[in-house]
Amino acid sequence: MKKLSISVGLVSTIATLGVLPAAHAQSSAGPSSVIPSSVTIYGLMDAGLVQEGGVSKLTSGVSAGSRLGLRGTESLGNGLHAVFTLEAGVLSDSGRSDQAGQLFGRQAFVGIDSPLGMLTVGRQYNLQSQALTDVADPFEGGLAGAATNLAGYSATRIDNTVRYTSPEWRGVTGTVMYGAGEHTGIAADQRSLGLALGYVNGPLILRLARQSRAGEPGKADVNNTILAGNYNFGVATAFAGYGRNTGDGSSMFFVENPYGAAQAPAQSTDSRDAIVGVSVPLGATTLLASYVRKDDRDAANRDAQQLAIGATYALSKRSKVYVAYAHIRNRNDAAYMVGNATEVGSGNRAFNIGLRHAF
Repeated sequence: MKKLSISVGLVSTIATLGVLPAAHAQSSAGPSSVIPSSVTIYGLMDAGLVQEGGVSKLTSGVSAGSRLGLRGTESLGNGLHAVFTLEAGVLSDSGRSDQAGQLFGRQAFVGIDSPLGMLTVGRQYNLQSQALTDVADPFEGGLAGAATNLAGYSATRIDNTVRYTSPEWRGVTGTVMYGAGEHTGIAADQRSLGLALGYVNGPLILRLARQSRAGEPGKADVNNTILAGNYNFGVATAFAGYGRNTGDGSSMFFVENPYGAAQAPAQSTDSRDAIVGVSVPLGATTLLASYVRKDDRDAANRDAQQLAIGATYALSKRSKVYVAYAHIRNRNDAAYMVGNATEVGSGNRAFNIGLRHAF
């Protein structure tokens, strides 16, 4: 990451010495009342070769979405800080914007951080999705092995949200997030509520998260809940998660009937997800493996299972190459596909190889 420290006090001092015009200095008070601020420019570029559904292609954001972001903070005194993040998704293979062309489609929020917790408003991450990718999935929601191919579904990010995260107390933190639907004429449509409780104690990480969204008129509310955890044994880290999904749109669904089933698949409105995985560091190499099971509780019983293996090799602290393979076994005309961090996929198996660089 490249950090630009914009210290108002430093600017004032330089102006006093005559290096900068006086107009660049803080004019209302002396240096003792000056409050520093900083802005960090950061990003990640990821590109890889993907083979899926009989097609080979170059794709952006295979292991993680390519992005360019700005993150800032300003001390307001008395332990208060103003904070903001603007993060734009970028397609490294074409240079176009990701997230359907939204300028800052990955994240866009502003808020206050204080000893009593952090309060932010804007476009922010779904709490259930964060628990799944950050805690339960060794592939971290990327590569062919992404647990999101089967587990959970609710939108990764939610607009118009107010989010509060508590201070840590003995390893415990809590988060609550409310999203206003803001649909004209349908007050409750698409409103959302997220709750999460996390615990960290040395090598152990646990998180319970639930994200709920009001359904469209005549449809049930969407609820995704997950209990996720991982434990670092030193020689390896074990991952696990169990999720419950209810309501229309609570599980991945492809209306285009990708496998040409005689009877077009329908959305699962009641399912359970189980995830187990492992990551094994071997010097600069990290081996990855996971198993994900979708247990459909609807009458159609459209279950699915995914097996995935992969590896990353660190070229430096900020650059690494990766390779992964995953296969999904669908039952009873289920239509799940192997995707990656930014694409939903086009078949029940996929191979990835590529490079990512963070800055």
